[in-house]
Amino acid sequence: MSVDAGRILVVDDEPAIRRLLRNTLGVHDYTVLEAATVAEALDLLARERVDLLILDLGLPDGDGLEVIRTLRSGSQLPVIVLSSRADERGKVQALDAGADDYVTKPFGVEELVARIRTAFRHRVQAQGGHALFQQDGVSVDLVHRKVMRNGAEVRLSPKEYEILQQLVIHAGKVLTHRHLLREVWGSENDDDVAYLRVYVRQLRGKLEADPAQPALILTEPGVGYRLRAPE
Repeated sequence: MSVDAGRILVVDDEPAIRRLLRNTLGVHDYTVLEAATVAEALDLLARERVDLLILDLGLPDGDGLEVIRTLRSGSQLPVIVLSSRADERGKVQALDAGADDYVTKPFGVEELVARIRTAFRHRVQAQGGHALFQQDGVSVDLVHRKVMRNGAEVRLSPKEYEILQQLVIHAGKVLTHRHLLREVWGSENDDDVAYLRVYVRQLRGKLEADPAQPALILTEPGVGYRLRAPE
């Protein structure tokens, strides 16, 4: 990895978490900035170049959602949320507000580093507009609306394709149930999540090597789905 791997702002009111991330990310050649409050985070974001934000939701002077909403009014900076295990609703709200991903506390350091790399890749893909996805023998060509698995074309229903299209566009990013319902059905009704699950199960049956143990379309329990991005 190059010396200029990127500048990451860590926003967390726990000194031990900030110290852990400062030391760990430093080993991977990231430059780490730190903040303990919403006010400090917004001040640093206004003054410093930041390439990625790692954000705790529970901060002493406010909700981390404030930071995301302020940021999203004029920036597509990648945001990874740190969330407590019990705060599932907060994670969903953060993703719907514009966060790219979340990591649950307590977390594995290597998993977090992998999520950071994925977030950086996703930003590059969004800027470059990749139209072809390839992973585990599955290829999706968004230009020609063609889906292949192990060299054979896969026939999808319109709704199945629209779900897959959203997952491909945001490969590596967690998409909430609400996001998928809004983009595919034009609805944000939580009662329709059961329909979404049916279509995702059908997609897995057509694309996964073992639909019972999916390795491509991953479930984020209580939150939504993630398409595993190419390594």
